[in-house]
Amino acid sequence: MSRIAKLIRTQEERLVRDWMREQSTRASKSGMARDTELRAHAQEILRLLADALESSDGVAHSASPAFAPLREMLTGLSRTRGHQGFSPSDTVHFILSIKRPLLALAAEEGGDKGALFDEVNRVNLVIDELGVFTTEVHQKSREEVIRRQQTEMLELSTPVVKLWDGVLALPLIGTLDSQRTSVVMETLLQRIVDTSSAVAIIDITGVPTVDTLVAQHLIKTVAAARLMGAECIVSGIRPQIAQTIVHLGVDLSNIVTKSTLADAFAIALRHVGLQVTKKSA
Repeated sequence: MSRIAKLIRTQEERLVRDWMREQSTRASKSGMARDTELRAHAQEILRLLADALESSDGVAHSASPAFAPLREMLTGLSRTRGHQGFSPSDTVHFILSIKRPLLALAAEEGGDKGALFDEVNRVNLVIDELGVFTTEVHQKSREEVIRRQQTEMLELSTPVVKLWDGVLALPLIGTLDSQRTSVVMETLLQRIVDTSSAVAIIDITGVPTVDTLVAQHLIKTVAAARLMGAECIVSGIRPQIAQTIVHLGVDLSNIVTKSTLADAFAIALRHVGLQVTKKSA
């Protein structure tokens, strides 16, 4: 393996030039990679690859400790290219396109051809593994972005509105699941503490369907709010939802429910000792 490392170090400029030629068509087609960036990345990869081959003691496996610096560099490269809009195949092509120039360079070397090409084959295997590694990093990076966006959307889709001093409203839109219920409960309880509210209205007008699981989530949210000293009113009970709840046998008798948010708000105002009256002429 040290023979390949020596070739990389002594012929780095030629390897970089041929490497750029191999993948220039694909890079220029995307229009997102500058030649200076590509050359800098190529030079760093070649140097780290040579270091790893020299210290790997003949172990042709990219997961060995000798390749840790190269894997770390490729991790950052894959994440950066992913944020720039490159697809996983773009990054894999960039990594794999070094194989042809390296093979052409090895073919010109003298000495024991069989031993040299055996080393080349092992290096090719390592490069293939590194290409797969960049794909895995790209996928994990995208999954992290998606999870973060989902969390942000959950937080944005559960706003707690202060309707009056001591009265909060939590309008729910969309389907309730365990993850979203956890966010809803945490957001509502925190707002109850921050505003010292005595009443919280949970409006489910925007919830398309209510099944047993959704009803249980509502009951848990109401129970948690009561533990914080706030009374909950559930509004938006449409006829279809009322029939579904009765059919499912879910007991909501200990929870105040109303068909509209306006009715729930009137009850909440009475609960805090307020009354709405018409202004005299």
